[in-house]
Amino acid sequence: MPIPSHAQEAATPAPAGEPVAKEKDDLGEYTLPDGTPTYNIGKDGTVDWYTYSGYRRYHAECHVCHGPDGMGSTYAPALADSLKTMTYEQFMETVVNGKKNIGVGTADQVMPSFGENKNVMCYLDDIYIYLKARADGALGRVRPSKREDKSNAYKENEDQCFGRAG
Repeated sequence: MPIPSHAQEAATPAPAGEPVAKEKDDLGEYTLPDGTPTYNIGKDGTVDWYTYSGYRRYHAECHVCHGPDGMGSTYAPALADSLKTMTYEQFMETVVNGKKNIGVGTADQVMPSFGENKNVMCYLDDIYIYLKARADGALGRVRPSKREDKSNAYKENEDQCFGRAG
């Protein structure tokens, strides 16, 4: 399916402080030496599958509250800012269990738990990786136009997560 012309621009150059020590596993996921999932964006703007999938999954499940491209809304924070300081573990905890901040600003902030939602949980790393790329300034506000292919191992893992026979 062709990508709309307004979405042809992809990644902006990665910031100078971008972590360089990455490993790619058989699912196609890049990780830092401590095991934290991370993005990989080539010099030509090609993103790894997880970053691309994260863009798609974020806009299917999260942008309704958190705004397009992780930029926030009047009632939910900008995750592109939150992930500048939030750890992978804190992100997972919040998404899985939800969060409630009473008296923050002018209104209470409540995020529901998504721990039982397979459309979120089966793609949690993807969403995190996409938002981390946005937070680090490594990815622009448009759909990536170039991406790595989805690996067969990723497809099998996806089918298993959804309980589909392979």
